[in-house]
Amino acid sequence: MRERITTDRHFNGMAEKFETSLYNHSRGRLRLALLTRAIESSIPMQGQPLVDVGAGLGQMSHWANERGHPVTLLEPAEDMLDAARERLTGSDARFHQHDLQSLPEVAPGPWPLMFCHAVLEWLIDPQAAIHLLAGQLAPGGWLSLMVFNEDALRFSNVVKGNLQKVLDDQLAGFGKRKRLTPISPLRHEDVVRWLEDAGLEVRSVTGIRVFHDYLRERDPDEATLERLFELEHRYCQREPYWRLGRYLHYSVYRPS
Repeated sequence: MRERITTDRHFNGMAEKFETSLYNHSRGRLRLALLTRAIESSIPMQGQPLVDVGAGLGQMSHWANERGHPVTLLEPAEDMLDAARERLTGSDARFHQHDLQSLPEVAPGPWPLMFCHAVLEWLIDPQAAIHLLAGQLAPGGWLSLMVFNEDALRFSNVVKGNLQKVLDDQLAGFGKRKRLTPISPLRHEDVVRWLEDAGLEVRSVTGIRVFHDYLRERDPDEATLERLFELEHRYCQREPYWRLGRYLHYSVYRPS
């Protein structure tokens, strides 16, 4: 049996794969559209300085910067950060080739606004990461947190017919080669408990892609995507649908 990775997973040398295999397809485009709408509807965006932890290719930092936020990006993968620099050319932005654990040293808070999207599921100890982020968030500040949902991973494997894999509870990825199944998919109940233990308040939860990933058609046409976006938006915070979002987005507040 293959052994799983025992350290945090970073994505050196995979910028092109992310760009072509994710963001140039419907799942990536839909993720960005749904995520930005979730943030706009639940977090006060008033031009405050922002740190984007695990910034990847810089799409979310670019989106925030266009709305008046000076941005600081942390990203451990060199080629990812190079792509982010190119995307943010001429912007009010600072770049650090470092991982989440380096935040207190390279870009210490307190930060009034923090992004951490699709990062925790690639860490060996996501609970510790939440406590670190909480320690860098300013009183009265907001954290936009998005994680890969273990329940969605379980459901999608059933839909695909991987029944024994689900029965054996072998859902996490091995962190090998270029496969993109997270090594630490997260349960909603754990995320909420860890945030509360860190002194933070969850103000809203949104399912990101609650329908798309269960469609038979892997890459829907534009007309289907338009209707799908409206369905996603309509049901992303309704029971029971949000619980099956491929990702879960949390709008998190630190009391003053």
